[in-house]
Order: sequence, then structure tokens, then C-alpha cells
Amino acid sequence: MALILGAQKAGKPSEVAKSNGVSGLTADPAPHFVALLPESRALVTERGANALVMLDLVAGKILSQARVGDEPFCVAARGSVAVVTNYGSDSLSVLEVTPNGLSVTATIPVGDEPRGVALSLDGKRAYVALGGESAVVVVELASRKITQRLPTGLEPWHVALTPNGKRLTVGCTRARTLSVYALPTGEELYTVPLNGRNVREIAISPDGKQAFVPFINERRFPATKDNIDRGWVVGNRLARVPLTEEGPREAIALDTQGDALGDVDGCTLSPDGQTIALTAGGTHEVVFFSKIAGLPFVAFGGPEDYLEPESIERVRRIKVGGRPLGAQFSTDGKQLIVANDFLNAVQILDVASGKVAQTITLGGPAQPSQVRLGEQIFNDAKRSFHSWYSCASCHTEGHTNGGNFDTKNDGGYGKPKKTLSLRGVAQTAPYTWHGWQKDLRQAIVESFTKSMQGDEPTSVEVDAVEAYLKTLDWKKSPFPANPAGQKVFVAKGCASCHGGETYATPTITKIGLEESNDSYVGYNPPTLRNVYSRAPYLHDGRALTLEDVLTRYHRPSKLTGESDCTPQELRDLVAFLKNL
Repeated sequence: MALILGAQKAGKPSEVAKSNGVSGLTADPAPHFVALLPESRALVTERGANALVMLDLVAGKILSQARVGDEPFCVAARGSVAVVTNYGSDSLSVLEVTPNGLSVTATIPVGDEPRGVALSLDGKRAYVALGGESAVVVVELASRKITQRLPTGLEPWHVALTPNGKRLTVGCTRARTLSVYALPTGEELYTVPLNGRNVREIAISPDGKQAFVPFINERRFPATKDNIDRGWVVGNRLARVPLTEEGPREAIALDTQGDALGDVDGCTLSPDGQTIALTAGGTHEVVFFSKIAGLPFVAFGGPEDYLEPESIERVRRIKVGGRPLGAQFSTDGKQLIVANDFLNAVQILDVASGKVAQTITLGGPAQPSQVRLGEQIFNDAKRSFHSWYSCASCHTEGHTNGGNFDTKNDGGYGKPKKTLSLRGVAQTAPYTWHGWQKDLRQAIVESFTKSMQGDEPTSVEVDAVEAYLKTLDWKKSPFPANPAGQKVFVAKGCASCHGGETYATPTITKIGLEESNDSYVGYNPPTLRNVYSRAPYLHDGRALTLEDVLTRYHRPSKLTGESDCTPQELRDLVAFLKNL
């Protein structure tokens, strides 16, 4: 294997890379999302540089750069106003936009893990998805206050408004749903099950009647090469959901046998509503679907495992390298502007020819650091058999997507296990649910060769992935401390398995959920840090809430011999756990 991914290479003869004067940067800009402005300008979030940049797409240069909050995630703009969600600092940056400049006018605390954002038609209100709080908040920009809070399903990632501004759609990745709200009341009209995880960007049809959103279908079959290639482990999908009235989601498969489409993220419609563009960061490509009205979307009992044969002639897959994420069509529909994370660049694709017409470099180091290389490998679906999924497909951003997968990590097949979070992984050996794996490097190798059925990584590549994993730390909880709950935690004997600063122990423990044919005896107590963001719970996800865990499967009387929690003790203990 090459150390730097072959698909990462840019600078094809057909491309024109233009200098923007920032080539001396040592940090990776890591562009993520795009919002278009009039006069061939674009705003791009730079998650690695904690900045928002304004680009001149014709000249291929940066016009302005403004420091925003930590880890800017998404950007939206209307008129002279732009807003940026800052995932790392739990805030919303408000910016004034002039023809050649950007300036931050306000920074508004909004809540835990802000992700997607949309602006009202008049540019006076921002709708912000809070992934860590399972809510959307409405922010009045003039007063800089939150005026509404709309409860959502678990972990909303993206939001989108209909063209008339009267309906808001919210995609919830852990709840596996898309919800529709009436505006301005905020009334939830209905929620549509998508039956899939990793719910990403939402595109609304120009007539406001349909929403399109990519996701993955989790099949729970054993992760053998044959099952992977049938789409029976992970299948990549595009859903269509009605917005004028409640109805089922319809979907099409995106994969072809032997050449899957890994980690679809960006989703955008051409102005005429006839073409949809998807970005597949895991397989380093952009996909165009033309004449989308005729695509064979299926509501019930489908779709099939692979892209339908009649759809193949409508599809163009364009290799662009790197990790393409956010994308937007130009106002005339002739170009697609793509934020490419690992190339540290914005690419402009000619829609008619399907070629990268221009690459605007945003700076950064000439070669990736060891950690950056590890991040690239972690997000590379080409490392799996026939490109079906990457490490990040299940361990989203190094955390967990909450899904169950049937790998050999428990000694065999037949018992799908919930994906463990990798936050703090370097501090919480041993590994796997049964704790048989003691060595992190060997666990990395086995993940690539057994769970993903790919080639064995080189020692240099293992070094890089290990270095990346060591950067994954726990997030600060949005929930307040509860001293009374801490006393309950100690009194009920919880610390015997979940002790110390990591709230984990290396001792394998029988917990009463074992089965007679388990390959390994007992379970490895996982860390309780960030447990608030890991629903569902236990090794197979059988418990939907912490209350469910403590009253049904992890009762003190069954595990430690202490009395079960009173209603007040239960409330205090759950509050304490959510603060970790």
C-alpha cells in the first residue's frame, strides 16, 4: 500500500490550481462546507483553521478570512449575513458579508455540538441543530437570543428549509429519522423513519415537495467478504421524503457490486431540480444523478442491494481525490463547488463534462502529518473490501454511530455488537466488548483485515492510525454536575467496575447478560465518560436509555448486592452519569 492514499493526488492536467497566498500555513485548513454568494463568491468553513473564508471562484483566490469558533462545521448565508456553527466551542458565529470582506459581529452560545444551520428567508433567524442535545434552537440574530427550542430525535446533524420558508426538515442520525416542522410555530408535523444511520446533508426540491438525504443501511449480517459485497453489512442509500404531507420514505441503492460508494455526505440539487450531486468522502468521488424524477425509488420492501440497472446510465462517478464533503451547484447549474477536506482545497467541477475544472488551494503543509495521515486512512473506504465502508462509517468522527455490526471481535459470527466509541481509546485498554484484545496496534490491524476484510496495513500506516486515535478525547458534557448522584454511584458499588478518572476498569466481569455459547466469558466494562452521547446501551444496544440500563439490566441488586435505586436515587444517578 502507498503511504499517502493514491486517491489523494490532485493536480491532474485538466485542473488549474491557483495560489492564494497562504501556502505557508502549517495547519490543515480542512474545508468542510460551502455556501454560495452572488458574483461568483463562496463561503467555506475551515474546520482545521477555525476560520471562515470567502473565495473568488473566478480568480481562484481567498478574498477574506475571519476567525470564528473552534471546529466550524456548517455555514449558511443570506444577503449580507452569514452564520457558522462552531462544533468545538458550542457557539454560533454571526458575520457581516461585504463584497470583499468578512467580519464577525457576534458569537452566541447555543448549546452542545451545534452542527447544521439554516437561515430564515429574511436572514433574521438561524435554525441550529444541536447534536449533543437532540434539539433544534431558533436564534434571533438581532437580539442574539434563543427564542425557541424544538425537541428532535437523537443526534440531529443537518437542517434545511423549504423554498417558501414554511417548513423545516431535520435529519437525526442516531434516531435514523427525518422530521418535518411547521414554521414559524415550530410544531412537529411528522417524523419519517429512514431505517438507516449516518443521516447526512438534506437537499430540498425547488418546488418544496420533497427532501433528499443520504444514509447507510445497517443489515447486521456477518462481515464476511461475500456479505460485504452483497451490501448485507452496510449499504449506501439515498432517501426521498415527502414534505407536503406525511408519507413513507422511498430509497434507492447507491452501490454497484464490486465498487461501492463509501461514506456519502454531501447532497445538493441543481437549480432546475433535475440533477442531484452527492459527495462520497470514503471513496474520494462526486456522483451525479440526472433525470432524478425517473429514478426507481422504492418505499416498502426495498430497495434492492445494488443500484438498479436502469439507473446506471443516469449516473456519473467522478474521482476527485481527497475527501469531498459539502457541495453546492452554481446558480446556473453548470458548476459544482466542492469542499475537499483532505486536499485542503475547493474544487470546481464542470457538470457537463464531469471534470475538475479548477482547484483552489487553501494552504496547509506540503505533506500530511502523521496524525493527519492516520485520519485519512481512518476515513478511507478503499481500505475495506470493494470500498463499502471505512473505519469512520461506524466510528463516526472517532466516536460511534450507535449501530450493531457482526464482526469477529467477539470470537465469531452470529452476535452483532454495538460499535464502541473510540474516545479515550488509548487510555482504556483492554479492547472489544469481551476485553480479549490487549494491544491497540494489533486491534488496528484486525479491524482492517477482519472487520473490513481489507489488506493488512503497513507498520507505518498502523503508526499513523494509532497516532490519530491517541488524539481522540472525551468531549465536555453539556449536563450539570450532580453531587448527590455521585454519592449514589459510590454507594451502589458502580465504581467497582467503572472506577478512576476513566470510569473504566481492565477487569473482565460477569454481569448476567452472558450466553452459554459466548466465545469469551464476561464483559469488558466500557468507560462511562461521555455515556450521555452513546445511546443505545449495553453490548447489543438492548437498552434505549440510561434509566432502562439501571432498572432492567444493570440493577445494583443483581450486580453489587446493594439495594436498587429509589426513584430519587435513579434521577440523581442518571444526572451524575450524564455529566461524565
